[in-house]
Amino acid sequence: MGLNQNTWKINQWYDQAVAGNISYSGENELFTWGSNYKGSLGLNDENFRSSPVQVPGTIWNYLSASAGGRSYATRTDGTLWAWGNNTTGELGLNNRTQYSSPKQVPGTTWDKVTSYGESTNSALAVKTDGTLWAWGRNPQGQLGLNQPNNTAYSSPVQVGSDTTWSSIYASIFTLAIKTDGTLWAWGNNNKGQLGQNTGGNPTHISSPVQVGSETTWSKVNVGTSHCMAIKTDGTLWGWGAGSNGDLGLNTPTNTHYSSPVQIPGTTWSDISCGNKNSQGVKTDGTLWSWGYNNEGQLGQNSVTLYSSPVQVPGTTWNHVEAAKQTIHATKTDGTMWAWGGRDEGALGLGDYVKVSSPIQIPGTTWDIQNSHNTDAQYVMYKFIK
Repeated sequence: MGLNQNTWKINQWYDQAVAGNISYSGENELFTWGSNYKGSLGLNDENFRSSPVQVPGTIWNYLSASAGGRSYATRTDGTLWAWGNNTTGELGLNNRTQYSSPKQVPGTTWDKVTSYGESTNSALAVKTDGTLWAWGRNPQGQLGLNQPNNTAYSSPVQVGSDTTWSSIYASIFTLAIKTDGTLWAWGNNNKGQLGQNTGGNPTHISSPVQVGSETTWSKVNVGTSHCMAIKTDGTLWGWGAGSNGDLGLNTPTNTHYSSPVQIPGTTWSDISCGNKNSQGVKTDGTLWSWGYNNEGQLGQNSVTLYSSPVQVPGTTWNHVEAAKQTIHATKTDGTMWAWGGRDEGALGLGDYVKVSSPIQIPGTTWDIQNSHNTDAQYVMYKFIK
C-alpha cells in the first residue's frame, strides 16, 4: 500500500503518521479523522487523527457519527455496524460494552442510519423494506415509540408498522421523509423545530407527526435546533431556531418559526445544517452559507455573522456537509474542501489551525457520505476510486 502519485498533489497536506495506511483498491472505502473519543473513529484505538485514515473494509454504504463518541455505518450487503461509546446501549448490540472497531448489529437488510447528539445517546435506522427502527435513550420521545420517558433500549425496536420510510435525520429531534414525499417529525420541540405551528408554546412529541400536508419534500437536514428542507420544485424552506441567522431569512436575532418558511430562490439542490448555521448548493454549482460564523465556518474569509445566504467562492460545488463548527464540501471533479473550526483535527488538513476559507484535502475521488449530526467533533466519509 502507499500513496497513489496520480491522485495527490505535491502542495497538498497529508499526515506523515498515516502515510502508507491508505489503499486505493476497491470501492466505497471509509475514512475517518478528528476526535477519537471512546474509539469512535473505528481504528481500534483512541488516538485522534488530523488527516484521513482508512477503516477496514471496502463495501461501506451509509454513515452517521455523533458527538457522544458513537458511530454507525451500513454496508452494501445490508449489514449494520456500530462502534464507540455504549453507555446506555446506544450501539444496538444488546450490551453496554465500548468498542473501538466496528461490531455488527443483527440483521442483513439495513439501509440508512442516523444518530442523536451526546445528551440523547440514541439512533434510528431504516431497513430496505421501509421499516423504521430505534434504540438507545428516549428522554423526550426521540425514538418515536410514543414513550416519553427515560427507558433505554439496547437493541433495535420497530417504530410503528409503517413500511414507507425513506430518509431520516436526527439532532435532539428527528425529521423523516416517506416514499410519498410527506415529511414527519418527533422528539424535542423547544424551538418549534418539529414544524407543528405551535408558536410560543412548543411541546415535545413522542411519535411521528406530519409536517403540513405537502407531498413534495425531497431533502431535509437538521441542526441543533433548526431545520432546512428542499422540495421537488427546488424551493428551500426553514423553521425552528433563528437566533443567529440560522434560517437565512434576514430576520432579527431570537426569531423562531414553528412552521416552514421559504428562503428565496427556486434552484436549491443540496442543504446541510451545522451548529447555528446552514450551507446550501444550487443547481448552477454555487455554494451558499448563512448563520453563526465564530470559527469561519461560512467560508467567507471572516467571522462575520450573516442572516441571509452569501456565496462561498467557486462554481462547481455538488455536495456539502456541516458538523459542529466544521464544513466539508465536494466539487464535481471529486475534490473535497474543508473550512471552519479546528476541533481535534476535524478538518482533516493535517493541522489544528482554523480556516475561514475552503482548503483542499488531498485526493480527487471523494464522495462525502454523511456527517449531518451537527455536534459531531469528527467526520466520516466514503472514498470511491
